Amino acid sequence: MERTISEAEAAEFEEFQRTRREAEAELTLKKLQVDVSHRETDRHSLYAACDFAKKIGAFSVTVSPVNVSAARRRLNGSPSMICCNVGGTGESLVSVKQKEAKRAVSQGAKVIRLVPCYSALFGGNTGYLKREVKKVRRAAKKCRVVLSLDDHALSKEDIERGVAAAVEGKADAVSVRGETDLVLFAVRCSAGRLSVEASGVENAEQMRVLLRSGTEYVLTSNAEHVSEELYKLLVGTDRDGDAS
Repeated sequence: MERTISEAEAAEFEEFQRTRREAEAELTLKKLQVDVSHRETDRHSLYAACDFAKKIGAFSVTVSPVNVSAARRRLNGSPSMICCNVGGTGESLVSVKQKEAKRAVSQGAKVIRLVPCYSALFGGNTGYLKREVKKVRRAAKKCRVVLSLDDHALSKEDIERGVAAAVEGKADAVSVRGETDLVLFAVRCSAGRLSVEASGVENAEQMRVLLRSGTEYVLTSNAEHVSEELYKLLVGTDRDGDAS
C-alpha cells in the first residue's frame, strides 16, 4: 500500500527544497564580479557597488586604477576583493602597465586584470604578448592576474593566441566575452592550464549557462539586476523574501 505524506512532511520537504535553492543562489553570486571600471563611475556609484558586493558576497569589485584606494576603504572587512584594470586601451607601454599593477597592489588590489597590447595580438606578435604578461605577472606579485580578451574585435584565432600568451606568461586566467561558444573555445584552448572568466553578463540565465560551460567567474555591470533575477529564478523571491 502506497504511503501518502502528511501536510507537515510536505511542508518540511518544501522548506528543504527552498533552502537548497537559496543556498545555490548564494553560492552562484559568489562567482560574480561587480564591474564599476568604466569612466562614467562617480564616487556614489563606486560606493554603491562596493556595498552591494559586500551584501551578496561577490568575488570582487572591478575598478580603474584611480579608484583602488577608495574601493579598499569601502570594502573594509569584506571578503570581496578589489580587481584593478591595468593597461587602459592596451596600447600603453609595458613599463606603464607594470607601474599601474605595482601601485594597485600597494593600494590593496588582489586581482589584476591586464588589457594586452591589441595591436600585437592582432598582428600575431605572440613574443611581445608573452613578455608583457610575464612582466605584469612579476609586478603583481602573488595577486591573481587575468588577461583580458574581451574586445569585440577579437576573433577566435586572436583569443587562441591570447590564451597561449597567458599560459606562457604564467597568468592565472583569461577573460572572454560572455558568449557560450567563446567560453567553450577558451576552455579547450587552455586545456586546464588556467581559468576562464566571462565578461558582459546581462542576466541570471546567461550567468548560469556560462558557469555550466566552464566559466569560473563572471563580470557584470548589472550586478543588482542579475542578483534579483537569480533569486527569483531559483527561489521565487528576491533576497529580502518578497514573492515575485
